Amino acid sequence: MSGEQSWIFDLDNTLHNASPHIFPHINRAMTDYIKRHLDLDEPGAGALRRDYWQRYGATLLGLIRHHDTDPRHFLWHTHQFADLPRMVVREPLLRHTLRRLRGRKYLFSNAPRHYALAVLRVLGITDLFEAVYSIERVNFRPKPDTRGFLQLCRAHQLQPRRCIMVEDTLENLRTAKRLGMKTVWVSHSGRAPGYVDLRIAGIGELSRTASSLH
Repeated sequence: MSGEQSWIFDLDNTLHNASPHIFPHINRAMTDYIKRHLDLDEPGAGALRRDYWQRYGATLLGLIRHHDTDPRHFLWHTHQFADLPRMVVREPLLRHTLRRLRGRKYLFSNAPRHYALAVLRVLGITDLFEAVYSIERVNFRPKPDTRGFLQLCRAHQLQPRRCIMVEDTLENLRTAKRLGMKTVWVSHSGRAPGYVDLRIAGIGELSRTASSLH
């Protein structure tokens, strides 16, 4: 097992701001997919999307469980963007910040692979990551499910206690901490729970605050 420090990054709302443009677009696309494939009206499709997201942590899991939806078909059709570069809200000095962090870097996202790779290309940071773990890579068992974390660590011979997880979602950080990882919460919130080792408002703060994690 490698003793080298490794960084595991989430993508949306961690490496870029997905809230203004990308998340609303995906939500509309998911509602439209449910409307067409389950023969529901707009309000019914929207309500079902939100219900599954709240119950299972991902709309997709509810669709698989209750409607036998093909996950690859769903993810492909709900993550299409006519002008992705215009929709991505970049974090200032992102590439500079990541390059200053010592250790290998991995992307671990609940998004589909084609979308994750497209966003990394827009951000100009694809080459900085050893591997991209998308929802397909973990057999459609999204974070915070423990199995995806363990699969990533086994595949790359990582010791969880030598990993730092950088995320905007607390439940995912809770799993990471339970496995022994250090945790960084990307949030503007003033208070962090005990399983968060460091809170930063944006990824640009990481290079100057990372020393506190050692």
